[in-house]
Amino acid sequence: MTPDPNTPQALGASRTVISVDAMGGDLGPAAVVAGISRSAKQNPEIGFIVSGDGPTLEALFAKKPALAERCEIRHADEVVTMDAKPSHVMRYGKATSMWSAVDAVKSGDASVCVSCGNTGALMAVSMIRLRKLPNINRPAIACLWPSRNKSGFNILLDVGADIRADQEDLLQYALMGASYARNGMGIARPRVGLLNVGTEEHKGRAELKVARELISEVADDANFDFIGFVEGGDIPSDRVDVIVTDGFTGNVALKTGEGTANMISYVLSQAFKATLFARISSLLALPSLNRLKKRMDPRRFNGGVFLGLNGTVIKSHGAADETGVAAAIQLAITLSQSDFAHKLAARVASASSARQDDPASTK
Repeated sequence: MTPDPNTPQALGASRTVISVDAMGGDLGPAAVVAGISRSAKQNPEIGFIVSGDGPTLEALFAKKPALAERCEIRHADEVVTMDAKPSHVMRYGKATSMWSAVDAVKSGDASVCVSCGNTGALMAVSMIRLRKLPNINRPAIACLWPSRNKSGFNILLDVGADIRADQEDLLQYALMGASYARNGMGIARPRVGLLNVGTEEHKGRAELKVARELISEVADDANFDFIGFVEGGDIPSDRVDVIVTDGFTGNVALKTGEGTANMISYVLSQAFKATLFARISSLLALPSLNRLKKRMDPRRFNGGVFLGLNGTVIKSHGAADETGVAAAIQLAITLSQSDFAHKLAARVASASSARQDDPASTK
């Protein structure tokens, strides 16, 4: 069969192409294709490689002929389930849509991969196919956190790629987080903070104190402002843009934030139903409540970025709907068009080289 000259692969040299795993989400491929369609309308210059069950995807795209012209379907026989063990997927997952989606970045056919699938499996497949950047000990997952900053968000990393992190890892997280803030959020000189149990210099574990010194030493050369230790209350604040921590602490903070948001929503709902007067009050407050709902809508900041790999992978929430998938794809487009992967690699390499050349850094 003669290749279609309009496919994303054929236009790879002139068009940004995003690879999407269509099968990993809780809502199935229909929600993913709907998200792709929404993103495609907003970004007419973007092409897509969509991995999943061929007949299912062909039926979905048949209803959207204009979208189909910009998408290349890559059939995959198998799907990575949410309860699949990462080690099993690494050994036997070559026929899955997740593997296919990551491989599109590995081969250079696409610039960024987006998947709603199993987080552990996606990291494992990304590690084995894309490999870590030189000098990176542990990759990190960076998420967007609602904040009082003008952008509306702060960056928190790591939120679960690895539960451990020593001082060198935390330094690398700071460099990668600052690069993400510059290229993903347009912050020319990000403010970076190191999460601790207090802001005083004498507080915290030994590796945090050492990391504080290491990050402070590279901040000027790496073009970010290091504000020192920050506390949990600073995560949604406007005094910092990037919060650095280990994966255990970051994941606990993330899940706690999600649980707290759900609790507040439930309590407000119950309060407005308590009495007739409360119901009337809820109608008067409806415009303000809708603004709050839109501001805090988790679908708007959907997408955890895997940092520290030879390629960019974005983990969308497993329960993402059309809006959430479109948001993750939009983040992928932003990072791709800013040449994020190459800039991140260059930043990490530059900092590592400077530290190796500095005799004091080896003491």
